[in-house]
Amino acid sequence: MNNTKITKIEKKIKLLALILAIISTISFALSLINAQTEVFAQVRKIPVYKVDTQKSCISLTFDAAWGSDKTQGILDLLDKYQIKCTFFLVSFWIKANPELVKEIDKRGHEIGTHSATHPDMTKLSKEKMLEELTDSCNRITELTGKKVRLFRPPFGAYNNTLISVAESLNLITIQWDCDSLDWKGSSALEIATRAQRASKGSIILCHNNSDNIIKAIPLIVEVARNKGLKIIPVGELIYQHYYVDSQGVQHEKPNY
Repeated sequence: MNNTKITKIEKKIKLLALILAIISTISFALSLINAQTEVFAQVRKIPVYKVDTQKSCISLTFDAAWGSDKTQGILDLLDKYQIKCTFFLVSFWIKANPELVKEIDKRGHEIGTHSATHPDMTKLSKEKMLEELTDSCNRITELTGKKVRLFRPPFGAYNNTLISVAESLNLITIQWDCDSLDWKGSSALEIATRAQRASKGSIILCHNNSDNIIKAIPLIVEVARNKGLKIIPVGELIYQHYYVDSQGVQHEKPNY
């Protein structure tokens, strides 16, 4: 074999070695990325958007921050349909409407915190987060005599720190998987149409003072009942011993 052929073979070997080295480097980089993704998925905290349950139940929730003139009407309708729901209240709303807070509790509805001042809590320090939650929980407990167990972040904004602070107060962070968008001035039919997407374990978001909520509630109830779904408070829907998957679905931990 002459020197020219040997040189060509050597070049091919070197090229092949280079290609294999590149492939190996890429594979290693991808494995690192996958490992980091898995770690992120394990570390990232996610609120409860929906519950994995065999019970044909859903929850109807009302956030209360501004306005209160429709609240009594909501309570009367819920009584009429014999439904118990969950209300998430902000401190300044509580301060302005102490008798309504008592009435919500007296009617058998569940009350959770929606913060003290309705800020984007992801922009607050850990200390301020704690202050927001402690203030609102204390106000609710003072009026109802009951400990608060649920928290809904304003604007649905959250991060690991916020959920950790909530957990330190034994609060479960609750979002929703079915947004009625009632605050946009939607008609009763539009609100009910969005709410009809609810299925077993769903949590529906409404607001206590949206324009057409009074007209929408009977439609929401009718749709749920036609689908064989019972409306119960969030506290009765969720698990106390649980994990939340990457889609925000709460699952009961094994052996409970």
